[in-house]
Amino acid sequence: MQALPFLSVPLISTPLASAPLLIARLVSAPLRCARLLPTRAAALPLRSTAVDLAVLAGHLLLYPTGISPERPMPRLAPHPAAEPSEDFLTPAAPTAAAAAAAPTASTTAETPQPAAISPTLLPTEGRAHPPVLLLHGFIDNRSVFLLLRRSLHRHGWRHVEALNYSPLTCDLRKAAELLGRHVEETCARTGHRRVDLVGHSLGGLIARYYVQRLGGDARVRTVITLGTPHSGTRIAPLLSAHPLVRQMRPDSAVIAELSRPAPNCRTQFVAFWSEEDQVMVPATTARISHPDLLAYNVHVAGVGHLTLPVNGTVAAGIREALAAAESAEGVADAISVA
Repeated sequence: MQALPFLSVPLISTPLASAPLLIARLVSAPLRCARLLPTRAAALPLRSTAVDLAVLAGHLLLYPTGISPERPMPRLAPHPAAEPSEDFLTPAAPTAAAAAAAPTASTTAETPQPAAISPTLLPTEGRAHPPVLLLHGFIDNRSVFLLLRRSLHRHGWRHVEALNYSPLTCDLRKAAELLGRHVEETCARTGHRRVDLVGHSLGGLIARYYVQRLGGDARVRTVITLGTPHSGTRIAPLLSAHPLVRQMRPDSAVIAELSRPAPNCRTQFVAFWSEEDQVMVPATTARISHPDLLAYNVHVAGVGHLTLPVNGTVAAGIREALAAAESAEGVADAISVA
């Protein structure tokens, strides 16, 4: 009465006439599984592509709403007017006098201000989450972060801004320099010493370049990237006519600069990546692999490139990463994305 381990029926109780049927089932079972595997494996890319197309259609409707620059954060004193920068559509950095005046309550009381300032709002260092600056991807604008910023606001992040860089921008390095001005202006306006950055695609590469190559680690606590080509992407070689696309190629000078040593970098990196990201070629290029960087790579299953900024699971992971960065322990274990 000894039974085979993969059968629930003892061998002796099986009629001899059914032996060929049993053999046929045993042989055909792995063949059926083999036929099913490609179908199941193909379902994720097909589903993620369909969702990406739906997201693209919705985003095209919202795109005009994000063309204009965003106003300063609400409930804070408006910053003195400044000329628009060359490549960013949002205002340039404040003057040194304005930056020096913002954090001190005594100066605020003695110096006339363009609008009333509530002393309970500035500075907010230690009493609120650090500001979060959102950077969009190539030929996109701030409208792509509509759902993400709403999620952050709903869960307690008061200071969230989405920056636009001009479609005329042709150098990632220049965009990173201008990002630095926005970071300084944000710190002066909110009273925080450091900010968090979330970048989608090219936006994540701009954020990383600012932190790693321009000393931005002194001002940036955490950089979160969504589908960013950290090692360069080989997608659409014909698009390489655009300088920014060439800088995102694996053999570009910018990618080479980011592979250089970055000792004592104080910023933490969290990179969200997906095998269904059709813009990242290969998909693992959205992972960060650098010996000098404190980086955590978060794999997200079944999410396409355009869906990353609007996916609810990714938004939850971003909130966890930002919240975990505010504590001194367990950052790697605190981030979980199903």
